[in-house]
Amino acid sequence: MSAEPSGAADSDTGGLTAAFRAVRTRVGSVLVLLAIAAVCWWWSAQQMAGMNDGPWSPLGAPGWFLAAWTVMMAAMMFPSVSPTVALYARMTRTRRPYLPFVFTGGYLIVWAAAGIVVLGIAALAGAVTGDALAWDGLGRPLTIATLLFGAVYEFTPWKRACLGKCRSPLGFLLGTWRDGSRGAAVMGAKLGAWCLGCCWALMAAMFALGVMNMVWMATVAALIALEKLLPWRRTAAYVTAAVLVGLAVLVLLAPHALPGTTMKPMAPMSSMMPER
Repeated sequence: MSAEPSGAADSDTGGLTAAFRAVRTRVGSVLVLLAIAAVCWWWSAQQMAGMNDGPWSPLGAPGWFLAAWTVMMAAMMFPSVSPTVALYARMTRTRRPYLPFVFTGGYLIVWAAAGIVVLGIAALAGAVTGDALAWDGLGRPLTIATLLFGAVYEFTPWKRACLGKCRSPLGFLLGTWRDGSRGAAVMGAKLGAWCLGCCWALMAAMFALGVMNMVWMATVAALIALEKLLPWRRTAAYVTAAVLVGLAVLVLLAPHALPGTTMKPMAPMSSMMPER
């Protein structure tokens, strides 16, 4: 490893400051990630046009869903992880400029694997509950419960621990450093695992509101970026919790005011063909 020394403490602000400084010196890597994210947003919008975008909507055929999910995760997560990638690129100091993208690939693989877990949960839920999770059945109460759980999770020790890793890029990289391509992939995967632990409840909220709805996809992506990049961690947590509680209240009192909740007839969660 050939990491540059840093006198900044690896606190919320210290770790983030080092990453933000790296962005200025590794603009090319950041721009590539942002360009990929932009293309992924465009592709997602094209694919979701005309689909059932309501709460607990069907996931589609497994292969299609996994591809769409991976693209969605690149769109949502690359902007907020780009400062960490920039810091990694700055710390490598090698003639192998591809290593930051190997790091990013390891990160994305974890999120892609999470899609397999989602498919398993959806298949199990469909087999056990059938049509009970339709909006006029348990779907609406379950949406409210999922949103409220997401708000509570913001203040748990598990959330703080995982978010702390995501908000301390310098400490994470120094503590997990491995050389070479394999090391880059492993480090990226470890960061992806911490980010998954940080964000899974927000992703569950996105499924509850409508995973194929661009409004909710953008909302969750914005909340994730705030939590990871805003200098004031507690403020970001309170904002996220307030948004989730507010959405839960709207689902309870005025569901038709929310995008996607003026429902099309819903298939059971076990349905595996995308609705076009």
